Amino acid sequence: MIVEDQSEQIALLMDPGVFGDATVEVRRVGTHISEVFIGETRVLKLKRAVKYPFLDFSTKDLRLKYCEAEVALNRRTAPALYRGVRPITRGADGRLHINEPGEVVDWVVDMGRFDEDTLFSNLAEAGKLDRHLMEHLADKIATFHAAAEARRDGGGRIGIATTIEGNAKSFAENGRGVVDMDKVAALTDFAYDELNAVSDILENRRRNGCVRHCHGDMHLGNIFLDGNEPVLFDGIEFNPAFATIDVLYDLAFLLMDLDNRGLRTLANVTMNRYMDITGAAWGLTVMPLFLSLRAAIRSHVACALAASTDDAALAQRKGKEARCYLDKALGYLDVPEPRLVAVGGLSGSGKSRLGRDLAQHVGAAPGARVVRSDVLRKRLAGVHPLDKLGPESYTPEMSEKTYQAVFDEARAVLATGHSVVADCVFSKPHERAAIRAVAADMGVPFDGFWLSASPAIMQARVTKRTNNPSDADAAVVRMQLDYELGDIDWHRIDSSGSREDTDVQALSILNAQ
Repeated sequence: MIVEDQSEQIALLMDPGVFGDATVEVRRVGTHISEVFIGETRVLKLKRAVKYPFLDFSTKDLRLKYCEAEVALNRRTAPALYRGVRPITRGADGRLHINEPGEVVDWVVDMGRFDEDTLFSNLAEAGKLDRHLMEHLADKIATFHAAAEARRDGGGRIGIATTIEGNAKSFAENGRGVVDMDKVAALTDFAYDELNAVSDILENRRRNGCVRHCHGDMHLGNIFLDGNEPVLFDGIEFNPAFATIDVLYDLAFLLMDLDNRGLRTLANVTMNRYMDITGAAWGLTVMPLFLSLRAAIRSHVACALAASTDDAALAQRKGKEARCYLDKALGYLDVPEPRLVAVGGLSGSGKSRLGRDLAQHVGAAPGARVVRSDVLRKRLAGVHPLDKLGPESYTPEMSEKTYQAVFDEARAVLATGHSVVADCVFSKPHERAAIRAVAADMGVPFDGFWLSASPAIMQARVTKRTNNPSDADAAVVRMQLDYELGDIDWHRIDSSGSREDTDVQALSILNAQ
């Protein structure tokens, strides 16, 4: 609730003259906890004098504390954006000023301005997010998480139980008349059941450094593009418990946001690149619960907005949004049985592209873990997936180790209950037999696809590749054409045609199983 009148501060911040640049008109954007004033090149953010169960901005000293925390925490990912904290003072003339001598009456966060067209939420709406950009973002998130402070005082069973309880209370306060409360009750029961099933894993992750001081609010609206670089901003500072979380719970907000916008392909790409970099696939057991909790939070927030507004159109829109997110939250906990899909073929046959396209359709949201030999070969060498390897990494011994790593990771992922798409050349009969044996050992269905195209097409494809983990070129394709492949009893697909045609053939086979 509001505990102090800040109308004088707001009037000051609406004055273009306080920005010290070419600002002619100030744009004001308000939320329940802050007021943001946007000038030409500068943004000033005032924390509202409010007190809620989850935050306390009720005094100017507390607002200073959290302004300083906001700057410090967000400089981890956006150092150039967060310029510092400035006082609002009352001068000898009795008027308010920014960063001048006088009695301090409040504080603001001083920020630079970025092009709002580059917000990832706006890029998503414009259809401008692509695989390469999301992979780059996943790299940045993985690096951020690796550097974030590891904590043992958050996350784990208690942290997730607290979130489930908080969600239930929020629905009870604001959900009636907006969403189906029987669905809410079912969601709460399912969430607790899932928590009981994964409690040991959550605790193991907490003890082993997977709970860190994360961003906490990592959706598409809190990421922008600076040149070619994704930048995370507006992380949570007002309640450490909201950001002291499992790194996969931090990532889950982004994945859920993409999925809810109909961008499951990009959600799957982002998840897989993060797993490629971090080797964190063993944590996939907890992903259904994490995605569900993120959707549930969005649902009850929309409920609160629908219940509190006098705008009938807004209430209707937010009510629909709340019901949609609630259905999503329930859907994430309805996890299909895992399966293993292997996609093989010579370099340039389109196997990696098909594997990536199939992944979104296989298993639990946001789709299967793609275990790709090109990526695991790079991981074994200790380099980034896009770094080029020398001939020493392509010896028969290294290839054998790479395939063993594929089999091992496929087993580990299937053990979490998550599905796998294994993407390798699989040119040798014993390699194809080995990946089929993984499925048999783990008790999951198996489908193998063998892709082929004309030599000219395959050579042209590898020549055109950019930003791809594969080091194969046209010479490698010519060498592979001499391989003795043996009998291939997998589903054969001629991939010489369009991407869409190849996908339709593979999906029709998968859906018929």
